[in-house]
Amino acid sequence: MNRLKDIFKEIDTPFLAVCATCSAISVFSMYAIYNHMSIMSSSRQIVVQLIASLLGIVMAVLISFVDYKELCEKWKLHSAFSYALMVLCFFIGYRPEGTTNRAWIELPLGLSIQPSEVLKISTILTLAYFLEKYRNNINEIKTLRKLIFIAIVPVAAVAIQKDGGTLLIYIAMIACMFFAAGISSKLIFAAIGGAVVASPLIWFKGLDTYQQNRVLALFNPDEYASIMWQQNMGRISIGSGRILGKGFLVDNHNSTPLAYNDFIFSFVAESVGFIGTLAVLGLILFIWIRILSIARRSSDGRGIFICVGVFGMLMAQTVINIGMNLSLLPVIGVTLPLFSAGGTSVIMVYCAIGLVLGVARHNPKSIFDGRKQ
Repeated sequence: MNRLKDIFKEIDTPFLAVCATCSAISVFSMYAIYNHMSIMSSSRQIVVQLIASLLGIVMAVLISFVDYKELCEKWKLHSAFSYALMVLCFFIGYRPEGTTNRAWIELPLGLSIQPSEVLKISTILTLAYFLEKYRNNINEIKTLRKLIFIAIVPVAAVAIQKDGGTLLIYIAMIACMFFAAGISSKLIFAAIGGAVVASPLIWFKGLDTYQQNRVLALFNPDEYASIMWQQNMGRISIGSGRILGKGFLVDNHNSTPLAYNDFIFSFVAESVGFIGTLAVLGLILFIWIRILSIARRSSDGRGIFICVGVFGMLMAQTVINIGMNLSLLPVIGVTLPLFSAGGTSVIMVYCAIGLVLGVARHNPKSIFDGRKQ
């Protein structure tokens, strides 16, 4: 017991506690959805989410005691493993119900794994290693070619799977890491300009018809009423929560499709109302600020880039998911970190959190007064 106390003294317990609180809300929400709505056929997802959350918390603690610098140096090993899983998707991958991409691999006991989630962690560690290595001359053409190649490989791997939502997460995550490394503002504007120029090609050649329709539906919801149905139901759920919410364990919730997964934000907002939603958003904002605070006090580049990469990943997922729920963005299958159903996603998010906890543990400076503890 004393050893356990010592362990938690060495890690950022408020940060981990807030993450665990988000997971608790997730599991309780799924319990409520299963018992009071007809959109979950079994309670299995509740058990999976609970086990994944508990396992994730344990893994976060364990990873925090591993030297993150060594993990970065082992980039060849975890990269090879991650890409091997991605390749396996082309041979034994499958599409879960409600998805269009063969981006999952079935495991025993009815479990599954999404290799692109594993690759996210490897990408953060690998890019952190090389960004620190070339940090002093990052804006030189020769260096940029190397870094861009390193960044493009995982992006291309996800693009081949045609998983548009995950692709956007990778782009946001990598962009944040490059920005933190001090890439020239001219190059940033050049990249933005290139994206604008390439947008017609992306629209006509990169997107399938159903993906184009999801975007067009945002601007003409009446014409694409069938496409907007899920998002309209989500918005109705959010609005019907009013100020204080209906509560979780009631029978008059709106039946929003995938309320336990992509649209769990709408269910939570309906349950806790406007005030409760602000509190939930406060938990998410606390996680973001804590990660950036840990990055700021890191004494080495790898720690900074790891934290910024994790921040970019969580921030992009959250913004896109909530944008989907509010009908501000098209539905592209992006989950809300720590809240949405998905064992692989939950565990990988906690692994990322473990990396951040490791950076904090190796840089034990007080966030509040700047003194060594």
